[in-house]
Amino acid sequence: MKPSALKVLVCPACKGSLDLRDRTHRGGEVLEGDLACRGCPAVYPVRRGVPRFVSAGGYAGSFAYQWRHFRSVQLDSLNGGDESRRMFRETTGWTDESLRGSRVLDAGVGAGRYAEVAAKAGAEVFGIDLTEAVDAAYDNLGERDGIHLAQADIFALPFRAGTFDRAYSIGVLHHTPDPRAAFACVAACVKPGGRLAVYLYANPGLARVGPDVIRRVTTRLPLRLMRALSTVAVPLYYPYSIPVLGKVLQFVSPISMHPHWRARWLDTFDWYTPKYQWKHSHPEVYEWFRENGCADIEIAKEPIRMRGVRAGAPAPLPGR
Repeated sequence: MKPSALKVLVCPACKGSLDLRDRTHRGGEVLEGDLACRGCPAVYPVRRGVPRFVSAGGYAGSFAYQWRHFRSVQLDSLNGGDESRRMFRETTGWTDESLRGSRVLDAGVGAGRYAEVAAKAGAEVFGIDLTEAVDAAYDNLGERDGIHLAQADIFALPFRAGTFDRAYSIGVLHHTPDPRAAFACVAACVKPGGRLAVYLYANPGLARVGPDVIRRVTTRLPLRLMRALSTVAVPLYYPYSIPVLGKVLQFVSPISMHPHWRARWLDTFDWYTPKYQWKHSHPEVYEWFRENGCADIEIAKEPIRMRGVRAGAPAPLPGR
C-alpha cells in the first residue's frame, strides 16, 4: 500500500478519513499495518501490502483460486501480447491521452490486466476486488507507480461519492448477487462529467440452457477438480473447430475457443465455476445508465459493452 492512497481511501462504513499505523514497509510500500477510522471504531488491517476492508471473499471465492493459479495468463506485459489493451479500448473507448492524469476506478481488478493498461497510459488507478485475487494483482503490479489496490466489497466501496474521473468494470458485475445494485455503487463513485464503462454477458436465449444445466453441477464441485476438468478444453479446441459439429458442441457444452491453450483453460474454468453468472440485455443495461444519471450513452461491440458520462451531481453511495 502506498501512503498516498489515503487521500482517496475512506472507511466503507461511515466514510470517515483513515489514519495509517505502519508496522512494516519496503521502500515506498506499506506491507503490514492498520488503517484506523477517525469517525468510528473500525480498524482495517494492511496485510501483504494490501488494505483489507473485508475479511473473506464470500460468494466470489472461485476467483481467488482462479487468479492464484492463472496469475500471469492475461497480463500483456507477462504474455507478450496486446489482448488486454485491445479489450480495454473496445469496452471503454478511452484513449491514452484521455486517461493521462485521470483518477480511475477498476471495479473488480482480478489479476490486474486492465489496471496495467490504464496505468501505463498515465492514469492513477485504484483497483478493488472482493477476494484474495487482489494478492495476485499485487504480485503483478502492486509496487508500480500509479497503482493502488484494496480488498473491498463492491457494495461497500472505501471511497466517497464523486471520487473518480473514470470507472470501469469489465467482466465482473454479472458475477455479483445483484448486478444492478453493484452498477449503482460503481456509478456513484464517478464525479459529474466523469466517464463509466462496463462489459457484461449478454443473454443468448436458448443457447444458455445447456451451460446453465451443467453449471448446476460444476459450481458445486471442488475447485481443484474443476481446474483439472477444465483442461479438456485444450484438446477439444480441435473438434470444436469443425464446421457444424463445432456449433452443436458449443450449444450443448461451450468451451473457450481462445487460440492460446492456457487462456483456453482459464476461460473455460472461469465459465463453469463462479456462483453467480447473470446474463443481461442491452435495454436493461442502458436503463442502469439512465437510472444513475448518465448521458451520451454508447453501445459498443458484443456481447454487452456500454459506456456513458455522469451528467448530474453524484448520488449517495447505495447500501445493500
